[in-house]
Amino acid sequence: MTTGTNDATSSQAHRNGTLKSHLRAEVARRGSVPLTIVAPAADDPPRGGVVVVQDARGITPYLVSVCDRLAGAGWLTVAPHLYHRDGRDEVDPAGGWPGAIPAMEALTGTGIDADVDAALTHLADSGFDAGQSAIVGFCMGGTVALHTATRHPLAAAVSFYGGGVSTPYWPGVPPLVEAAPTLRVPWLGLYGEEDDLISTDEIAALRAAASRSGAPTELVSYPGAGHAFHSDDREAVYRPVAAADAWSRALAFLDEHVRPR
Repeated sequence: MTTGTNDATSSQAHRNGTLKSHLRAEVARRGSVPLTIVAPAADDPPRGGVVVVQDARGITPYLVSVCDRLAGAGWLTVAPHLYHRDGRDEVDPAGGWPGAIPAMEALTGTGIDADVDAALTHLADSGFDAGQSAIVGFCMGGTVALHTATRHPLAAAVSFYGGGVSTPYWPGVPPLVEAAPTLRVPWLGLYGEEDDLISTDEIAALRAAASRSGAPTELVSYPGAGHAFHSDDREAVYRPVAAADAWSRALAFLDEHVRPR
């Protein structure tokens, strides 16, 4: 595994003020998979590990800022670059969401699983077993988080508005309503009730499906919030009240379920 502490992603994050000076950030490679890693300071040992899965735009400054927030709360965070097979970290910001759709649709379940497993291997090599590791994802990353929670006995999984609820996004990743009853992990879902991509009927169906898993599950939905309501870099969709409540719930969920080191 090779590392590079001056990677463009980390440099841009520093320029945008998304990384705190007391945190340590780098980009490493696990085989062919680039991983953005943000850790607490060297004199502040991590309490556990969290895989952070990107939204459809890729490893953006926003996504790195999420890793920063988690690291600031004491977690070692690892974000796999799911678009690395296309030779990029993120889609062109000028293209926005429409530009992200082709990149997102080009993914496969096999590739996603391999990239997430590379991040989990990094956590394991850092001393965190499954009971000390969790996964958090946003948008399509929320889909990946639930899917991963059916494959690995992690400590916790959190999905921010993960789509593909009744119709799958990718081959090899079933619709979430089909996957949720097989959850092996405590799962928290955070959804907006005005999401143009996920209907309230789908939210209700996913809540019911997750409850059949036997794992501790909770799905919280927010009136007045749509898709990507946590994305504070997108004024049109950001809903600060819902975002703050969802983030507090996510941190509390990790605190509750991830076994201390």
